Amino acid sequence: MKDFAGKFAVVTGGGTGMGRELARQLIAEGCSVAMCDVSDANMAETIRLCQADGIPQGARITAHHADVASEEDLRRFRDEAAAAHEAERLHLLFNNAGIGGGGSMVKPEEREAWERTFNVCWYGVYYGCRTFMPMLLAADEAHIVNTASVNGFWASLGPGVSHSAYAAAKFAVKGFTEALITDLRVNAPHIKCSVVMPGHIGTDIAGNSRKVFRGDWSDELTPAELASARERMARMGMDPSQVPDAAIQAMMAEQARRFREDAPTTAAQAATIILDGVKAERWRILVGEDAIIMDRMVRETPEEAYEVSFYERMAKAVGWQLGGLGRAAPQTQDA
Repeated sequence: MKDFAGKFAVVTGGGTGMGRELARQLIAEGCSVAMCDVSDANMAETIRLCQADGIPQGARITAHHADVASEEDLRRFRDEAAAAHEAERLHLLFNNAGIGGGGSMVKPEEREAWERTFNVCWYGVYYGCRTFMPMLLAADEAHIVNTASVNGFWASLGPGVSHSAYAAAKFAVKGFTEALITDLRVNAPHIKCSVVMPGHIGTDIAGNSRKVFRGDWSDELTPAELASARERMARMGMDPSQVPDAAIQAMMAEQARRFREDAPTTAAQAATIILDGVKAERWRILVGEDAIIMDRMVRETPEEAYEVSFYERMAKAVGWQLGGLGRAAPQTQDA
């Protein structure tokens, strides 16, 4: 698919980050877009930005409230999008939405967050493909783009940080998409697929994920979030009793700002890399120089991938900075 003009695309998680930038760049090329997200306000801002950029004649963008972890929500989204765009065919499906969190499989108190993360990051992709497959089959050409992560080939954020829900989900997305290559060649050769594995992309994933877990979009930390931050501080050898709540709030805000603004790859740059990869029919799209370096290092010494010495070499190679309440490590864009 060398040209997106006149095509119809679905983008999940279109309210912020890479999803927003995918929608903007698709619209700019004359592709109509139906996006979903759990934040109506964020989707409204995406539409405003598309309008400010200028929407080519014949293209349009619509917003639909949906939680990708719910197959019922996605089916409603599909039906609404098909009606709004008067479309029976879908050319591009970007299963982009996800959240970070739910670190430990061992701690029973983290089960709810663990399953929420896994369900959004894995079932959001699986349900997306299931739900939109009839419309993809009806198109003359189509492409499925599933967002995994570098955590889909390296299941860690570094020593001392549990990260099993997100990594397990992203490994599942990567394996599923690779399996689709043959499945589609045998049963639907006009449909291509790609797995996207971003490194550190400048997004608001951390703050957005907390808001999704809470069910509201306030920037203030809850007592439970403050307690979790203090626990992480203690694991890092800090004395959390000497740090007031306001200081923790400020530290978290600064960490989120650095993650967004000091990232080696912006969300807009990531979207361009992804769309170029689709046009080139690449099934494996690494996003960012850090992702390329990490991929090479893990492949070279896979048995050492989870040792402290390996993390230290990787952090130096990709230029990660330590500090605040956690490590500046890669995650993909989510809600």
